[in-house]
Amino acid sequence: MTEYTVEFVGTGETIEVADTETILQSCIEAGIAQEYSCRVGMCLACSAEILEGEVAQPAARGLTDEEAEECALTCMARPQSDLRLDRGQYPPSIEDDSASGTDGDGSGDGAATGGVDGAAADDD
Repeated sequence: MTEYTVEFVGTGETIEVADTETILQSCIEAGIAQEYSCRVGMCLACSAEILEGEVAQPAARGLTDEEAEECALTCMARPQSDLRLDRGQYPPSIEDDSASGTDGDGSGDGAATGGVDGAAADDD
């Protein structure tokens, strides 16, 4: 087991993380506030931009291969070197979705798709 230093830029917080532990688990144990939700690599709440260093995060299903080179999902990421991370930075695909106003059906109108059309049934 090797330990690496993980520095969170802009906060003054630094922790030691074993290469067998996730960054999020080490943050929780150290009492460092790190946003998270699902803890399975899908919601992207725990994302951080990798400024320096490398991580292993094979189960980070919420990221494309390209995004996984630039962003760490701290719930899945295990350090492979000393790291400098910028927390609260989301992958470009998330930024693109919020800027475009899409809502999953491509319309951007915020309306749900499917369901009832509002017509009343005739009981006669």
